[in-house]
Amino acid sequence: MKTAAVNPNSLVQGGPRRIIRLGERLLSSGVITDQVLRQAVEKQKKSGGFIGEILVDMGAVSSQDIQEHLEESTGFPFFSITKNEVDKAVATQLPEAFVTSKKVLPFKEEDGQILMAMVDPLDITVIDEARALLQKPVRPYLALTTEVQEGIKAAFDVRHKTSGVIDEIVVDAPATDSFLETIEQMDQAPLVRLVNGIMDGAISANASDIHIEPMENNVRVRYRIDGVLYDQMTMPRTHLAACVSRIKVVSNLDIAERRRPQDGRMTYTAESGARFDVRVSIMGTVHGEKVCMRLLEKTNRLANLESIGFIQGQRAMFQKFVGRPHGLVLVTGPTGSGKSTTLYAGLQSINETTRNISTIEDPVEYALPGANQVQVNPKIDVTFATGLRTLVRQDPDVILVGEIRDPETADIAVQAALTGHLVLSSLHTNSAPGAVTRLLNMGVEPFLVSAALVGVVGQRLVRTVCAHCIETYLPTQEEMDILRSFGIEETNVNLTRGRGCKRCGNRGTKGRTAVMEMFSVSDELRRLILAGATGVELDQQVEREGFMSMRKVAGLKVLAGETTLEEVLRVFAADE
Repeated sequence: MKTAAVNPNSLVQGGPRRIIRLGERLLSSGVITDQVLRQAVEKQKKSGGFIGEILVDMGAVSSQDIQEHLEESTGFPFFSITKNEVDKAVATQLPEAFVTSKKVLPFKEEDGQILMAMVDPLDITVIDEARALLQKPVRPYLALTTEVQEGIKAAFDVRHKTSGVIDEIVVDAPATDSFLETIEQMDQAPLVRLVNGIMDGAISANASDIHIEPMENNVRVRYRIDGVLYDQMTMPRTHLAACVSRIKVVSNLDIAERRRPQDGRMTYTAESGARFDVRVSIMGTVHGEKVCMRLLEKTNRLANLESIGFIQGQRAMFQKFVGRPHGLVLVTGPTGSGKSTTLYAGLQSINETTRNISTIEDPVEYALPGANQVQVNPKIDVTFATGLRTLVRQDPDVILVGEIRDPETADIAVQAALTGHLVLSSLHTNSAPGAVTRLLNMGVEPFLVSAALVGVVGQRLVRTVCAHCIETYLPTQEEMDILRSFGIEETNVNLTRGRGCKRCGNRGTKGRTAVMEMFSVSDELRRLILAGATGVELDQQVEREGFMSMRKVAGLKVLAGETTLEEVLRVFAADE
């Protein structure tokens, strides 16, 4: 008879009584301070989770620091996935969907038994299921949730998923023209597994984009992770046509067209069960067709204003922008700088049943409960301009326009802001003050811009230092000079960087934060806009009003240990 599963974390960390007990143990042993424990408990109150894992994520303790306490409390041996090697051949004996949903990871075979790290080693049902799948006895070990998740990502990376598939394609069906004539049926399982392996590998790595690029002698696959491209694998050039055709078929594109660029989209369900909208762009190069796919998770959780990256004072200013009953609020920056995330965080903060919120986007990147979201579709003449014109007639309180791209959309957005609606949108400019000049260049009259514009946010994204391998160091004189060029006057400071660890893929960075500049449109600014002031004059006025540039904000984040000077220089040139 099977016993009910009990979560060991509930014994050690889950309930308030045990939370304190674990904290007292760590406190009495000198591993943490009382202040650190209080911070961890506050974080748990806000976001939930287990106190031990919160302490590890904070960087206050390592998994080794709490190992003895966890083993004593549960009676199970503890296994640190980040500190020990995981045998990928053993780990992948279980399906990825199973290890992901059950939060388990086999890591070694010993004496005919499979040693398996588990978040819940008391769950006999999961152990029985794993034993049936493996056809071998299973010995459970206790592991932290975050470490199990990271171990799964590493074990099921793209190289492992596709390691044996490439040779199978060569044996089963060469990528010849005669093969391509029947590729619409897609009966060739190895090819399907190759494409799926590339997709699943990107999802496991939290990549935003996949690039399949034909080179002279092979085909390179790269992922964009935290805004930077990384090589993942190569495959023979003979597989390119078949791989691209497979992607075309599932994206409803013309497989016979190989010269003209094509754009499409598809829905992909990962082995973990997560569903993604995938935007596909294909274009011809001198070595063959190149594919770029952008991944957008359908269940992507909305960011909130606390997690975006505002520095002191910025969040209150932005909340004041989106709290206005009417007016135009713009978020500026290049593609991939997090503009949509910021706009949606703002919408979420004012999303109430008393407001009618409508959006027109291309594509709809986040699902906002309670909002009326419209997808741009030029084939049926649903553009930003036509969609916005319709939304204005739908009695909206708040309108989100995904992007102002043309004079017609700009004019309608400004008119809507002047007729009692709060309009939020994005604009491609290099700086926040440049948004005014951009609107004027689009043909919007100065008196309309001065009357409608409420505030502007400019932003970029920088990678953050990995909390698990962070270290401090004394900056060189050259680095201090660079900081001073960013407007930072502090001296005798310590900077941070990541050494590189398994958690961050040895990159030293993990995750991203926004670097923002913003200004509110004052009466003096309105007067200057109305008078036809130049961009330089507008820049000078916002600086007189206390405007802090993105470069200075980035420097402050370097001093705070959130990011590195090297990363800031990658995003912001020192001589700008």
